[in-house]
Amino acid sequence: MQFSASVNFATSGYSRSNITDYYRNSFTENTKSSTVNWSYNFPNSKWSISATASVSQRSADSTLTVSFPNFTITMAQVSPFKRKKAVGAEKWYEKIKISYSGRFQNSLTAKENEFFHKSLVKDWRNGFSHTVPISATFNVLKYINITPSITLNDRMYTSKIKQSWDPNASAVVRDTTYSFYNLFDFSVSMSLSTKLYGFYKPLKFMGDKLQMVRHVLTPTISFSATPDFGTKFWGYYGNYSYTDAQGVYREVQYPYFQHGLYGQPQSGKSGVLSFQLANNLEAKVKSESDSTGYKKISIIENLTLSQSYNFAADSLRWSNLQTSILLRLTKSFNLNLSATWDVYKYGLNEYGNPVHINKLRLFNGGGWGRLSSTGTSFSYTFNNDTFKKLFGRNKGKDDDKKPKVRDRNNPNASSNENEDNKGGQAQGSDIVLRPDGYMDWKCPWSLTVNYSLNYGYGSFDYDKMEYKGKFTQNLSFNGNIRPTKNWNLSFSASYNFDTHKIAYMNCSVSREMHCFVMSASFVPVGPYKSYNFHIAVKSSILSDFKYDKHSSYNNGVQWY
Repeated sequence: MQFSASVNFATSGYSRSNITDYYRNSFTENTKSSTVNWSYNFPNSKWSISATASVSQRSADSTLTVSFPNFTITMAQVSPFKRKKAVGAEKWYEKIKISYSGRFQNSLTAKENEFFHKSLVKDWRNGFSHTVPISATFNVLKYINITPSITLNDRMYTSKIKQSWDPNASAVVRDTTYSFYNLFDFSVSMSLSTKLYGFYKPLKFMGDKLQMVRHVLTPTISFSATPDFGTKFWGYYGNYSYTDAQGVYREVQYPYFQHGLYGQPQSGKSGVLSFQLANNLEAKVKSESDSTGYKKISIIENLTLSQSYNFAADSLRWSNLQTSILLRLTKSFNLNLSATWDVYKYGLNEYGNPVHINKLRLFNGGGWGRLSSTGTSFSYTFNNDTFKKLFGRNKGKDDDKKPKVRDRNNPNASSNENEDNKGGQAQGSDIVLRPDGYMDWKCPWSLTVNYSLNYGYGSFDYDKMEYKGKFTQNLSFNGNIRPTKNWNLSFSASYNFDTHKIAYMNCSVSREMHCFVMSASFVPVGPYKSYNFHIAVKSSILSDFKYDKHSSYNNGVQWY
């Protein structure tokens, strides 16, 4: 059994009136969330159960989203037809595997001052869902794996919303009925996959450093299909008709259970054929540092291309091309890029807005696709050990020798008495000497840099009938330094590339003074320029014995 909880709760009024939040990271949080989790695995069984309760707050408009109670019951994958005492080869039906997942959820979204006035029946949203995936994997012609599967879904709701057209008001009228409703749907799929290996051996005149290059291709083809659950036979959708202001007769199909927590079966049949090609490229080179004399180098760790074709669609049958690449540049840094390529041209609809039209770029002078979105991000932390590694500091000289510890009360005492103390310090001493007799001064520090770069569509160019590309960058810093064991300085900042200015910065200084603790924080730039000073007794018994000084309305702080 496992239990965990993470609680971060504060009313919106408290957050607005508490000025000390200016100097915490929580000041920039627009949402707060709290979660409690409990789970239990039944001994010697495939079954497990878990329960969660969560609360999410939006500070901007004091909205609460409560989800409680939530239950999940799962059964791990089993082979129900497998023989307990197998004789001979495995039968095809013994490869069939089944699992189960059941979920119950109950939630409500409301303002803080209205939350306890909501109706449990009419306002709370709840539902029960069951999912039963059935699959099997067969090997065909030794090298091809075929995996057929079928997924059964069942949803249970307690309300249903019907719609009708009121000609007098020229508006849609909604009527909610409360009862027990069961929604059933299913989907079938099949996938084929294999691996292809290619080898390239360099010619002799190219040298013997590069021994071999291996290319591994993993193609996967899959097909999935679902029937049309929007027909009257299933009873999940309704219809109404009306005549619009231009005198045009229109028929509208609408879902009865659009408000359901687990959605509802889709309207319209689907038959999708998907393609995926994964690539891996490695080289085998000579290496004196390796005991075998050779080592593998990853040229391309993974390059994946995927796309799908929907047979059931009346237009725009091809999906966008998705690509991703993973490069291992160093042992500690990997470059991971994902991109989406737009394969259809653009046109204007009846309202003059840009929309996709049924013209592939491939056959209209646009190549296979146009880059529509991509991006990457990285984070690196500099600290005391960073430059030691860069400049190859020799640790075999002075670093392997333990520093001497001098007791303030007895300077002539031998340091060997304190060698077993952690960190080389004896009780009652705060002076650590190096073997050369000088004090061993350490100043722990760290600087974390976070940078992200993204590319996507911006404004639409009506002359070229294409979206303009737009780059978005984000840069933030977090730093900390301890010049002594009692002093601590830290800061955090972010840079806005659009305005070319520091968007936010928070600096803080703290000092440990035996029985007291002192701290000062300030925001030097931006609309929230302010400061805060705090000194208090460490003891919890005297926690009210403190002094605070901070900026207020009179010296420039603006709340709105």
